[in-house]
Amino acid sequence: MDLDDAYANMPYIPGGAEFPDKWAADADAFRKSQALTGRARLGLMYGHGTREVLDLFMPEGTPKGLVVFVHGGYWMKFDRSYWSHFAAGVQAQGWAVAMPSYDLCPRVRISDITRQIANAVTVAAREIDGPVRLSGHSAGGHLVARMCAPGVLPDDIAARLAKIQPISPVSDLRPLMQLTMNSDLRVDEAEAQTESPIFQPKPTAPVTVWVGGDERPVFLDQARWLAEAWTCGHQVVTGKHHFDVIDALANPDSDMTRDLLG
Repeated sequence: MDLDDAYANMPYIPGGAEFPDKWAADADAFRKSQALTGRARLGLMYGHGTREVLDLFMPEGTPKGLVVFVHGGYWMKFDRSYWSHFAAGVQAQGWAVAMPSYDLCPRVRISDITRQIANAVTVAAREIDGPVRLSGHSAGGHLVARMCAPGVLPDDIAARLAKIQPISPVSDLRPLMQLTMNSDLRVDEAEAQTESPIFQPKPTAPVTVWVGGDERPVFLDQARWLAEAWTCGHQVVTGKHHFDVIDALANPDSDMTRDLLG
């Protein structure tokens, strides 16, 4: 198997190259609408670096709790500004939503990003009372799964975790060592072991792993491996691929949104 091809999503998605521009436009429109209503707190620092920043979208009234959404991009692309509109579903159900950026490889390693997201979750959770629910897509699915490992989050924040929702996650990093992109990721045996969620203890918080039914076989495998390792929920969404499986988060009545908040 050509693993570089196996882990390539865009060439196998119709109009795949158009998705980032669409995400950015939809996210910008959402942020502007939120700013007009005074429900967007943009550019909150959770660390000292220029990318250690999050946006917080508030619901009407007192939040029921906090949802943190972590974006993907193979730990090498994008920032929070592409994904804001995916806060709409849970925000409409009364939840605050935090969306962090983070440093990208090769400037940092995946283990560094894990620590940054832990800081982002911690800072956001100390802004918003109540339960904390985590959702993340692709590399972001890996990162929210890592938040469940013992000692990654402070004890008081870990105790508030009420749901983990990895979407199309990379749960076993060992295959990445064989990819050309590993020249930037720099995953080695030690990091693959410590950063692969499949090697973590099963979380105490409920978990549902989601993946699109039309995704590349390796992503179907990665989702299944995590669901099997953690004996947790596993949803395969018929007709959805790697780029549109997350669309449901923008809908307050979707199965994905209900699962995240259930």
